[in-house]
Amino acid sequence: MTSLPTPCPRPRCDGRIMATDFCDTCHRKAPDVARAVPVRLAVEPVPPPRRPPAPAADALDNDGLLILPHIASPDPSEAASTTASPPTGGRRCGVDNCTGTIGVAYVAGPALDHGFCPRCGRAYSFQPKLRPGDRVGGHYRVLGYLAVGGLGWVYLAEDTRVPDLHVVLKGLINTGDAVARRSAVEERRSLTTLHHRDIVRIVTFEQHEEPGETEPTGYIVMEYVGGRSLAWIRRAPDQELTQLFGGSFGIGHVITYGCKILGALEYLHGQGLLYCDMKPDNVIHYGNDIKVIDLGAIRRTDDRSSSLVYTSGYAPPKQERDQRGFHIDTDLFTVGRTLETLAARAEPAAGLAARSFDALIRRATHPEPAARFTSAAEMSRQLWEVLREHQALSGHEPYPERSTRFEPTAAVFGSELGTVPSLDHWTGRAGAEMPDLPIGAPDPRDTAPALPVPIPDPHDDAAVLLGGLASGNPERIAEQAERDPVLRTVETALWLCRAYLDAGDADKADHWLGRARAQSREYDWRIFWHQGLVWLTHGRVQEAEGEFAAAYAALPGESAPKLALGYCAEYLSAEERQTEAYYEAVWRRDRTQGSAAFGLARLHLRREDRPRAVAVLDEVPTTSRHYDAARIAAIRVLTARLPHSGPTADRLAEADRRLARLRRPAQHLVGGAAWERLVTEVRESAFACRPPDGWGPDFPAGELFGPADTSKAQSELLSRSLKRLADQAGSATERGDLLDRAYAVLPEAVGLRDLLRGWRRTA
Repeated sequence: MTSLPTPCPRPRCDGRIMATDFCDTCHRKAPDVARAVPVRLAVEPVPPPRRPPAPAADALDNDGLLILPHIASPDPSEAASTTASPPTGGRRCGVDNCTGTIGVAYVAGPALDHGFCPRCGRAYSFQPKLRPGDRVGGHYRVLGYLAVGGLGWVYLAEDTRVPDLHVVLKGLINTGDAVARRSAVEERRSLTTLHHRDIVRIVTFEQHEEPGETEPTGYIVMEYVGGRSLAWIRRAPDQELTQLFGGSFGIGHVITYGCKILGALEYLHGQGLLYCDMKPDNVIHYGNDIKVIDLGAIRRTDDRSSSLVYTSGYAPPKQERDQRGFHIDTDLFTVGRTLETLAARAEPAAGLAARSFDALIRRATHPEPAARFTSAAEMSRQLWEVLREHQALSGHEPYPERSTRFEPTAAVFGSELGTVPSLDHWTGRAGAEMPDLPIGAPDPRDTAPALPVPIPDPHDDAAVLLGGLASGNPERIAEQAERDPVLRTVETALWLCRAYLDAGDADKADHWLGRARAQSREYDWRIFWHQGLVWLTHGRVQEAEGEFAAAYAALPGESAPKLALGYCAEYLSAEERQTEAYYEAVWRRDRTQGSAAFGLARLHLRREDRPRAVAVLDEVPTTSRHYDAARIAAIRVLTARLPHSGPTADRLAEADRRLARLRRPAQHLVGGAAWERLVTEVRESAFACRPPDGWGPDFPAGELFGPADTSKAQSELLSRSLKRLADQAGSATERGDLLDRAYAVLPEAVGLRDLLRGWRRTA
C-alpha cells in the first residue's frame, strides 16, 4: 500500500492538493471532505495526463512585456463567502455632506454595522441588502459575498438563463450616503461607455427593492473576473507564489503589471476620466491578463467639486488633495505607489535597472506635481525601457530599439583606442621610449559633441523649420529669432544653444540656454541635458554630472543620461563599480553603442584586465559603424604596453591572427597609410616590450614579427616600417624625425645618427 498526495477533487482538474490546502493546478482551496481521508492505492498509480507546456518565465509577448503565468479562475462556489463581514474602522457619513464618522466601536466593543450618525442623526447600515439565494432582475441568483468595497457590497451571482454564466453585482453599502449615490451613478454612466481589454466590462444595470424599503437599490451587473488580486500576490505565501510563477516573482512581472495598468489608465484619461483609487486590491490577475476593477471612484478630469474617493497610502498627501484635488499625475502617483508596494515583494531588478526602477517610482510619486510624469503613455514608456534594461542585464538577448527622446548619433567619444595612430605618435615624442596605450577618460570638450541630441518637440511651432537647418551658421538664425515670433520658442533656443556649442562659443550657448529655461516649464529634462553639455564644454564635469543626474531622474529608462553619467564618473575617478554600472547598462542593451564599449574597455585596461577589454570590443556587432574601430582597438589592446605590464607572446600571436583576418575585409586599410602605421605600432610594441631572455617558444615568428625571436631581427623589421612611414611625412622635418627613429632602433646604427643629421643639414 503506497500513500500518495491527495488529488484535487475538482472536475476536470488533474492537480494535487499542496500543504497550503490549495491545488497546484487550479489554485482552488480544497473542501474539507477532500482532505478527510487520504487516498491509498494498492495498484500502480496512473500518471496524470500531460499539461500543456507553460511559457518560459522570461518569455515576452507581442508588446515586449513578460507573458504572465496563467491563473485559473476559482470555482464560483469557492470564490464567494456565504457569511457577510461588514467593514470595520468607521467611515465618513456622507449624508448631505455630513462630516460625521459612522461605523465605529464604542467602549471597546465591536464596530457597529448599523446605527445613527452622531453628528446628523441619520440612520445608516453597512449590512448587505442581499442574501445568498436572492434574485435580482428575476434571473441573477446571488451565490455569496465577494468583498465589501469603500462604497458598496460586491456579490457573486449566476445568471439562471445561461448555464455557467457568473456575474458580479455591486450595490451601495449605505443607501443613505449621498456621496456614494452620486459615485454609483457616475460609475454606472462611465462603465456603460468603456470598452478596454484591461478594464472590467459592465453587463447591465438592475433595480431591486427589498421588502420594507421605500425605494429600490440600484445594482451594477459586471462580468465576473476570476483570478487573484495583486493584493493577494503581494501577501501570498512564498511556496504558492513560486508555484504560480514557475520560479521567482520578479521585478519584470511588476513592470508588466504596471504597463498594463497604465494602458488602461491612458484609455480612461483619453475619455476625460480619472480612476483615482488605484491599488493592488483593484487589479485582478486572471488567465494571462489583468483587469482593472471597481471604478466607483471614477470622476471627470475637470471635476473640482465632488468628494474624492481614494485609499490612504496610495493617494498623494492630504495637503495636496485639499489644495489641488486630483489630476492625471495623481492617477500616476497611485500607480507608482502600487508598483512600489508590489516591488517590495518581488526579486529586485538586475544591476543598474534596480536604481532605474527606483528613480521611476520617485518621479511618479514626487512631492512636486510638476516633476511627475505628465501622461500614462510617458510613464509606461519609461517603465517599458526599464524592463528592457533589466532583461539585458539579466543576460537575455537584447532587443535594441530607437529612443523616443534622443536622436540616434553616429558620434562616439573615447574612440582613440580604435584609431590608428597618426605620424606624431612617433615624431612628437620627447625621448625614445614608446608611450603607454592611452586609457584615460577623454577630454570633456570632445565628449560633449558626441552625446545624443534630444528629439525636437513636435508640438513646438519652430521644430519643422529648424529640422533641415545645419548648425554651422547660428548667427543668422539668432537674428531671425529676434524678429520672427514663430521662432521665439524653447526649441529654437535649444537649437541655438547646441549650434553655438558646436561653434565653440560657450558664452552665447549659455545665453540661449537661459532663454530656453525662461520659456520652458519647470522640471523640463531638456534644460538639464543642455546645461550638462554646456558644463562639459566649460570643462566643469562635476557640475555637468549633477545636470545629467537630473535628466536620469526624469528619464530613468533612457540610455543617454546613463552614458553621460558613466563618462562623468570615469573622468572624476569615481568608484569603478559605479562607472562600470552606467556603461554596462548602456552596452548590454545595445551593442552598437561604441562610446559605452570603449568606456568599458578603458575601465578594464586600467585594471590591467586585457582579456575583458578585448571581450567587450569583440562584442561590437558587424552592423555597428564602430565595428572596424573595435577590431583595431582589440589589436592595440593585445600588443600595447600598459602602465604596469606589457604584452605576452600568446597575445602577440592573437594579434597576428587578428591582423590577418582584418586584412581580408578591411581592404580600405590594407596597403594604405593607416595600415602601415598600425603594423608599425604593433612591431614597435613587440620590440620595445621584448623580455631580456626573449619571448619564448610561443613567439609568433613570421611576416608580422620577423623570422626569429631575436632583438636584431625585430629591430631591423621595425626600422623598415619606420622608413616606410617617412614616405607619409608632410614636411622635411617630420620625415627627418621618422628616419632618425628608424635608424635609432638598429643596434649597429647608433653611431650613424649624428652623421645622418649632419648630412640632412648640409642637404
